[in-house]
Amino acid sequence: MQFFLNHLYIFLSITFAVIGQLIVKWQMSAFSFDDYVTWQDKYTLAFSMLLNPYIILSVTLTLFAGIFWMIAMTKFEISYAYPFTTLALAFITIFSVIFFGEDINLYKIFGIGLIILGVVLISKGF
Repeated sequence: MQFFLNHLYIFLSITFAVIGQLIVKWQMSAFSFDDYVTWQDKYTLAFSMLLNPYIILSVTLTLFAGIFWMIAMTKFEISYAYPFTTLALAFITIFSVIFFGEDINLYKIFGIGLIILGVVLISKGF
């Protein structure tokens, strides 16, 4: 049981990080930095987004991801735990296709497969 509880900290860290990134993409999809000519306008947009409640939620989720990661670091060697973070890449790719209609191709599918295979192989060494 302790084995699964310890892995829950890694899973929660990844989950909060992925959700946070998806929220940022969702909120920033309405804007294009190309519409803003000067760097001052671009920074004004970026900093004004820090008042957006969804961006605040995203930052909060990222903070929780960090907290759960710190807890996970007390449970595992970093050489074991860190490869699990690459699952975030796979999840973000999958959810970006589902939620944002982003393109998926054979290379991305193959890459996701390699990530999963790599995590499985590394986790067997635990």
